Amino acid sequence: MDTTLLSILLGIGGMFGWGIYDFLGGVFSRQFGSFKSLFWSQLAGLISIFLLALWLKADMTLSGTALLLAPIAAVVYSVGYLFFFKGFEKGNVSIIAATMNLWTVFTMFFAFVLMGQRLTAIQTVGVLLIIAGATLASMDWGRIRHQPLQLSLGVKEAVIGAFFFGIFWNISELISEEIGWLTTTLLVKLGIVIFLLIFALAKRQTLGRLNSSAKVKAMILLMGAIEVGAVSLVNYGLTIGDAILITPIASALSVVTIMLAVVFLKDRVSKPQGLGIVMAIVDIVTTGA
Repeated sequence: MDTTLLSILLGIGGMFGWGIYDFLGGVFSRQFGSFKSLFWSQLAGLISIFLLALWLKADMTLSGTALLLAPIAAVVYSVGYLFFFKGFEKGNVSIIAATMNLWTVFTMFFAFVLMGQRLTAIQTVGVLLIIAGATLASMDWGRIRHQPLQLSLGVKEAVIGAFFFGIFWNISELISEEIGWLTTTLLVKLGIVIFLLIFALAKRQTLGRLNSSAKVKAMILLMGAIEVGAVSLVNYGLTIGDAILITPIASALSVVTIMLAVVFLKDRVSKPQGLGIVMAIVDIVTTGA
């Protein structure tokens, strides 16, 4: 199969995986709190990728670069999702998901500046329009006429989370090229769970058992497996392509998240916010062209 086509398909797989994970993350963040939802889903993801590594008999040979960068990647990814889920806890799922798409802008910026990867003219235009669309989607237009301009609830946290994700994917690309996608995913997931445990102890966060039905617990386990699957697909894509191309395609996850939020949560968005969401989604896809 052509490398470019395979990269596109892997990006689409990441898009669907993260779209479902982010939707479920928004639902469970409000029910259990952002930290508990993140921890249990990431632990489920670690177990899933560990079993996959055993089944495929993954080569666990590690390089010095991987050992140095993996803990950094784990911390950056964890912090990104802590901010992201906190945004979900505060705000509208559709708007937060659309704002979070800025992570592809940060990823492409760091890839351009630090890794020497380059954008086409179409991709450059797409990045600028993503910023415009995300800004439009982020504003609380219902209050603008009655009080000073302000962002919708949770948007600030989503932008900060997007910044950390932008850093993460460039680090992940370096590790994947060194030791492969499967070992990278397993190593980083292990680091994420360890970091979250340390964070819980430091902040005296209660992890506890999830006081919920077996169905909800099963959904959280599935949520973790889906997310680690998305990460694995994109990490594999990074071993055959560049972050500057693959991540914009995967970041169109808002298409999935917003559709699920509108259908199941009956989320409503204003016309300007809807236009901004559509702009962000369309132009994210454009950047991968």
